[in-house]
Amino acid sequence: MSDAATPTGEAPDSLIGLINLLVEPPEPAPVSMMPQTWGWAVLAALLALLLAWGVWRWLLHRRRNAYRRAALDELSATGTTAGLAAILRRAALVAYPRTEVAALSGPSWVAFLNGSSAAQFTEALGNELRRAVYREDGAAPSAELRTAAERWLRTHRAEGAR
Repeated sequence: MSDAATPTGEAPDSLIGLINLLVEPPEPAPVSMMPQTWGWAVLAALLALLLAWGVWRWLLHRRRNAYRRAALDELSATGTTAGLAAILRRAALVAYPRTEVAALSGPSWVAFLNGSSAAQFTEALGNELRRAVYREDGAAPSAELRTAAERWLRTHRAEGAR
């Protein structure tokens, strides 16, 4: 062990004296956060493009399904069977070509609803839906019809959604 001297020129006589002679090491140079190779820059650009494409697709999907959200809001607010039938008809006219939907009535309308979605309108629900316009003005739909209508609005596959 070499003889280390204190700033006053004396040799340290204890461990505390030796610790006091320690000098702080210099701070290392900061690490650059810039990519060091072109591969990282290309990867960052690809990720940015992928993110932009994903946001664009999400916005497009959201815009195409705005009629669904509006119809579901109206469905929760309506209290009549005739209102429920009108909401289903308007949503179908937005989602499918008018030539395919506008002329449907009676059993063909219910068959269309059953064929275009996972929702199933049983014969009783179909009869309730078909007779909606002939019922009293304040006649409330059954819980099953409301559930089937909501399921149709959520699950139908739109062909011509704008």
